[in-house]
Amino acid sequence: QLQASGGGLVQAGGSLRLSCAASGGTFAWYSMAWFRQAPGKERDFVSALSWDGRRTRLADSVKGRFTISRGNAENTVYLQMNSLKPEDTAVYYCAAREGQYDTAGARYPYWGQGTQVTVSS
Repeated sequence: QLQASGGGLVQAGGSLRLSCAASGGTFAWYSMAWFRQAPGKERDFVSALSWDGRRTRLADSVKGRFTISRGNAENTVYLQMNSLKPEDTAVYYCAAREGQYDTAGARYPYWGQGTQVTVSS
């Protein structure tokens, strides 16, 4: 089970940190990812972290602004979002899959419930 939190309302240029806590088993061998979905749009890949923590991937639209990391407890992943823009407004979902990460949401069997991020201009 994945639980996403940390969303909220922030002004453009501000920061938020999203958290994704996994429970119900060990996620040591799982890659974690964040996706987002804006109203009326498809779900988009945002960022991913490999199961061993050695590799990360960021969507071009968030490079230089967002950072993904794993907490000291292997079952927690963070998405630090800086220099937020109105176009970052979306529901953010965390996801997990065993093995290597992927940018396709369909390849993730485990999903959190989503957390709303709203960036005002």
